[in-house]
Amino acid sequence: MSSNVGLTTPRGSGTSGYVQRNLSNLRPRDTSFSPYPTDSLKHRQRQPNAEILEHDRLRQIEVQVFDLRDKLEDEEVAEDEIEAQTEALRRKLLSSDDGGQAKGDGKGKGLKAHQVHELAKAKIEESERLRRALGIREDYEEGGHWKRGEERLREGIPEAKNEEGGRPVKKERW
Repeated sequence: MSSNVGLTTPRGSGTSGYVQRNLSNLRPRDTSFSPYPTDSLKHRQRQPNAEILEHDRLRQIEVQVFDLRDKLEDEEVAEDEIEAQTEALRRKLLSSDDGGQAKGDGKGKGLKAHQVHELAKAKIEESERLRRALGIREDYEEGGHWKRGEERLREGIPEAKNEEGGRPVKKERW
């Protein structure tokens, strides 16, 4: 056997002792290089689709109207009275600001995992409240203070020429 690979002797192992390379082993790639620009790695909040939010709001209104219609039909109310009451409830819910979204309450509580647009809207509202509470500017860029600090440091350290007229040498700040 070469370089201590495999069995020292194939006796009693039930194999021939032949060593093969494992072709299904995936080696980790070099993570220092990224083909994508660093700007694409920044977190971007997913924007909710306004049409889907409006559709869900109208659907919730129709669910409440249908519940009222079902209840009135069980009580055996006249058909024209049912139409009048359901139309009045529909107009009331459409004109109100929350539009029958008592379940969502704007904070994301009570929302299900499949309601991604409602969750995204609640997350944006929460982030905006937090930004205002902490006094963070709207144009704030994460890590921007480090970039400004590096730029100031580069401007503050003058580069001097070497005595022989060679490459510039940075002065130490000690």
